[in-house]
Amino acid sequence: MAKLIVLFIVSCLLLAIQFSNAEELESPGEAPTIYKMGGEGSLRPEECPAECQRRCSATSHKKPCLFFCNKCCNTCLCVPSGTYGHKEECPCYNNWRTKEGGPKCP
Repeated sequence: MAKLIVLFIVSCLLLAIQFSNAEELESPGEAPTIYKMGGEGSLRPEECPAECQRRCSATSHKKPCLFFCNKCCNTCLCVPSGTYGHKEECPCYNNWRTKEGGPKCP
């Protein structure tokens, strides 16, 4: 019985949090947080190593990931959020290609 009550309370709290966040995102003129944080030109060059460390934290190829991420970050001053994907947040980072046409930035 106690587990059921705890489950009910947790569910109510999660539901309340979800609705409060939905109202914040619907306000006009305000973009979702991930776009504010990861926009192109939003970083200073000295912030690149820490952001690339975060970006490359989940890969098994850390050394090349860090090398290319830092190269891209220093040029674009942007690193997408998360450890994979979300490259649309940084068009420069997303559109930089190798000679073969593959993506240069991890």
